[in-house]
Amino acid sequence: MAYKYCVAENWGKGFITHDDSSKFQISGFPGNLWQIPANNQDANLWVYKVAGVWKTKEEAQAIVDAIIAQAQAEWDALPDAQKQDPIIGRQRPTAIVLE
Repeated sequence: MAYKYCVAENWGKGFITHDDSSKFQISGFPGNLWQIPANNQDANLWVYKVAGVWKTKEEAQAIVDAIIAQAQAEWDALPDAQKQDPIIGRQRPTAIVLE
């Protein structure tokens, strides 16, 4: 399936409605990046409804890569004790490759 990407600030309740999600698949990524089906009129209307800014796949990937790189640097800077603590610790963020 072909996808399109946009950046839109998620304002919470009502950003993605039940009606929206019943008409098309929406996937969210770091950086307020949203992936929608390329040839779906309802998805295109949703982007305009949420004041989304269209991004090419390359621009979208660069946004995700920058957020992940920042999160990895923050994780790398944690003391080893925090990295291993089962409550505080978390796994190092991994790369995300957009379809």
